[in-house]
Amino acid sequence: MLKQIEGSHAMAEAIALCRPEVICAYPITPQTHIVEGLGDLVREGDLQNCEFINVESEFAALSVAIGASAAGARAYTATASQGLLYMAEAVYNASGLGLPIVMTLGNRAIGAPINIWNDHSDAMSMRDAGWIQLFAETNQEAVDLHIIAFKLAEELSMPVMVCVDGFILTHAMERVDIPDQAQVDAYLPPFDPVQVLDPAEPVSIGAMVGPEAFTEVRFLAHYKQTQALSLIGAYSAEFNQAFGRDSGGLLRGYRAEDADLLIVAMGSVCGTIKDVIDEMREDGITIGLVTIVSYRPFPTDELRTVLAGAKDVVVVEKAIAPGVGGPLANNVDMALRNLPRSPRLHSAVAGLGGRAITKVSLHKLFRRAQVQPWEGTHFLDLNAVVVSREIHGSRKKRRSGPTAENILRRLAETPTHAAE
Repeated sequence: MLKQIEGSHAMAEAIALCRPEVICAYPITPQTHIVEGLGDLVREGDLQNCEFINVESEFAALSVAIGASAAGARAYTATASQGLLYMAEAVYNASGLGLPIVMTLGNRAIGAPINIWNDHSDAMSMRDAGWIQLFAETNQEAVDLHIIAFKLAEELSMPVMVCVDGFILTHAMERVDIPDQAQVDAYLPPFDPVQVLDPAEPVSIGAMVGPEAFTEVRFLAHYKQTQALSLIGAYSAEFNQAFGRDSGGLLRGYRAEDADLLIVAMGSVCGTIKDVIDEMREDGITIGLVTIVSYRPFPTDELRTVLAGAKDVVVVEKAIAPGVGGPLANNVDMALRNLPRSPRLHSAVAGLGGRAITKVSLHKLFRRAQVQPWEGTHFLDLNAVVVSREIHGSRKKRRSGPTAENILRRLAETPTHAAE
């Protein structure tokens, strides 16, 4: 059914159609509307046979989901930003125990300084925790990925994180096709847990494992991720057949077949990039986009195949690993190794803390990649004047003060034309 609906509420309806039996809820911007919507559905009786549990923290939310999943229930929770950090120990426990929990991550910057707007810092902080991470480009895909996520999690018995850009998707009103219950039931079978705590067949989970077995345990966790590479594609193809639209998959191309210049990105920014590509194509520039949907597991071989024919690759991402560069760019670099003729790779960090990524800036970036390649990481729309003044001030004065507050003060003091 087509609805004009807020992204968070659309996701809530889709998650309810997956018939979760335990929902663990703790509010944090920008995912709060998702669990609020699910709470309304439980209270009104539209989602039955489900226990909605208000917990006292994000750590408790995932801990309760772990207990519920271990007991054989289909479990769901959601979080964002500092909330994901607060539940970090439980994030690793969920994957280490092989529990098929689905969690929505409303992507938001991590402080300090405090920032509630969108980037991918939170997802990147847990990229090696053993969860599958799927990134939605649109609210339609966010709806669809949750349905795929439950099937994927339960087949592999491992947790899945559906990453949706905070505010840009979660709070956006747009037209979304919400499937009906019969469609979802036909696609997603009833939960049949691989492992379950049963008094009739007592087992221990999460027990101490020493050096004699820990390597093998971690190898099998890695092996599951490699299995997911084929299942993500297969389940997305099944979804297309059942629901009549493409969603999910490992990656997808846009005007990429003949492109000399390929852009690699994740999430909602891909919509803006597509507009820029269409405009640059009109100017005769052969440019295309590769959208990464599955960040973990990372589709190294599939990406290598798509990028092999390009002359230049620009990675645009909403995260930075200080001292290293962009996490996505590092993975793309790995995919390009050992090619007979590797494209030139350019890394651009953009949109940190919710900064707008404009078509004007992307036009300049992509055109520069063709004529003036750069080494290392480029920060899109960085205010070099303010940065240089802060660096100079901190060298000049030992007690130079907190950087964030200094930057805000310097921005107020810097004429607009000087920052351009």
